[in-house]
Amino acid sequence: GATQPPDVPAGESLDAISGHFRIFQLEAGHRFSTDDVLTAWYGTAWAPSAARVLDLGSGIGSVGMIAAWRLPGASIVTIEAQEESVRLAQKSAAYNGLEERYEIRHGDFREGFLLGAEERFDLVLGSPPYFPLGTGIEGDHPQKVACRFELRGDIRDYCTVAAAHLASGGLFACVFPEEQRARVESAASGAELTVVRRRPIVFRAGEPPLVTLFAMVRAGDLPERMRGQSWAEPPLVIRPADGSVHPEYAAVKLSVGFPP
Repeated sequence: GATQPPDVPAGESLDAISGHFRIFQLEAGHRFSTDDVLTAWYGTAWAPSAARVLDLGSGIGSVGMIAAWRLPGASIVTIEAQEESVRLAQKSAAYNGLEERYEIRHGDFREGFLLGAEERFDLVLGSPPYFPLGTGIEGDHPQKVACRFELRGDIRDYCTVAAAHLASGGLFACVFPEEQRARVESAASGAELTVVRRRPIVFRAGEPPLVTLFAMVRAGDLPERMRGQSWAEPPLVIRPADGSVHPEYAAVKLSVGFPP
């Protein structure tokens, strides 16, 4: 029979995230974005048999929940420092019946105690904050500020932790502004990762790409001749000039369980 809709408190909403999965979000706080959908899609597309998945700086769980829907056999570990986001993610995981395979760890992933030294993952996901503190308008809901500004670590920290906990042959997928691609490449090489492929995202046809999806592996997992080699894929266009949904993005949405 139909499930009883849960009690959604004032100030929160319960929204479709992937297939039959739903996510609790604050109406005035951080809400999941196209970037989150794309990160989860890209990582799971290039690591389709991942059995253990780690999501760094997981926020309200948007990337992790989509990965859990896309990889029904996988166990997921997420790490998030903000208490409010952890509370919402716990509610969503329970609502989606994920408790058996979805572990939410509360804390700053740069503090080593949250991950065991021996823990390894086939897929690591991250949508790091894009901007150093002091480079933009931060006066907003604190949950939103932490998602946009580097309060707790930057792309280098994400790469360092990912590299330390990737299983042999594992993949780290993340999203970052295209205009800051040099920071990603520098962070990757500093962590001895190779960006094996990247995909620029054009939000409207004719405009330059704003963000890029990156897929990295440990350089030591690659044959010598492939280290440092990167494949730039053609841009993924979200909307044509007329504002409709581009057929390829409609196909991406289908693959993460959204009817177009």
